[in-house]
Amino acid sequence: MDILKLLLVFAVIITVIAMKKPLLIATTIASVVIVVLYQLPMDTAGAAIWKGLTSQTTIDSLLVLYTITFLQRMMEKRHQLAGCQEALNGLFNNRRVNVSLAPFLLGCLPAASTVLVCGPIVRGSVGDELDTTEKAAITSYFRHISESFLPTYTSIFIAIGLSGGAVSVSSFVLAMLPMVAALFLTGYLVYLRRIPRDTGMVPDRSKGEYARLFFQSTWPIFLAILLILCLKQMKVWMVVIVCTVINFFVNKFSFREIVPFFRSAFEGRLMLNTWMIMVFKDLLAATGVITLLPEAFSHLPIPTFVVFALISFFGAVVAGSQAIIVLAMPMAMAALDGAPALSMFILFMSMNYVAMQISPTHICLTLCAEDYRVPLGSMIAKTMPMVLVFTAISFAYYFCLRAMGL
Repeated sequence: MDILKLLLVFAVIITVIAMKKPLLIATTIASVVIVVLYQLPMDTAGAAIWKGLTSQTTIDSLLVLYTITFLQRMMEKRHQLAGCQEALNGLFNNRRVNVSLAPFLLGCLPAASTVLVCGPIVRGSVGDELDTTEKAAITSYFRHISESFLPTYTSIFIAIGLSGGAVSVSSFVLAMLPMVAALFLTGYLVYLRRIPRDTGMVPDRSKGEYARLFFQSTWPIFLAILLILCLKQMKVWMVVIVCTVINFFVNKFSFREIVPFFRSAFEGRLMLNTWMIMVFKDLLAATGVITLLPEAFSHLPIPTFVVFALISFFGAVVAGSQAIIVLAMPMAMAALDGAPALSMFILFMSMNYVAMQISPTHICLTLCAEDYRVPLGSMIAKTMPMVLVFTAISFAYYFCLRAMGL
């Protein structure tokens, strides 16, 4: 019964979005529906709402959003994003490379707001070859490829830790490389091949000069990635502030130049959406429905690997990547009973990744849809063909790994 209620909650979100209403309204209505359907006591609902509004995770997300947007304003002021696109044109003279490689590299920074930096590069490279919703879909899709395998992302190192030593960081990253290639191939087959290769640019500099321009245009982001890798105790927003201060001096900003950014970096709609998504997620968690998923799927007459693939997928859609990993990864490893774990682990994480590309609770998707001014539901619909192809590849890869005894 609780699972049916859960389906009804998501049906409400889909219906409201289909009516062209903002995600903020959809999640607000869905949150009210959660309280009513699950008959949450007022103190429980109040505690969940307060947690969603004030938890450290929420505050950190808002600070990262603000600081990344501030840094983006500075990079735009010095034409660094335009310089990045020019550098990629000079290095590869291939619009498809610009659209896929730039978001992938920038996505190595584990911050949702990075998608806002990717948007201008993708829009400038794609032009009119794809519609606005398709541009939003590929921006989100390629920005998240790095999230599928890099251990800089919290969900990955938590999952590896919960494997009980059955999977190491090196074995996971190595085994995921074919899947990373599959993600790029999938994006190419569905959308990139429709974009002409040639940029129309006639290079007037050497490759070395364009490489230097690429570094000059993107160094604040890559410095942030390096600091996050080296200083794991620092929060992402703190790292971004450090890079912003360095950028202030390196690019010789004046205080008069940056004063307007303190206000323009405050994106009210994006912050309200972020807040409401956090409230929605914590209300769902308060119902306890996520803990019922393993039991619900375990009764289905299907193989174990399919059961955990479904648990990973639906659990991530409902509660987010980390929540279902913490809940179900130990069970998945225990169910193997000593059998090789890598194939199951890769399938579990691939389905977890797939779910996050279409989940309305994924903040990055909300930010991307808002940046492009398109409905979240429409963007997810355009993402679905890539997700379905990658899902099929994930199961095929699982059988390959099993055949190899992994």
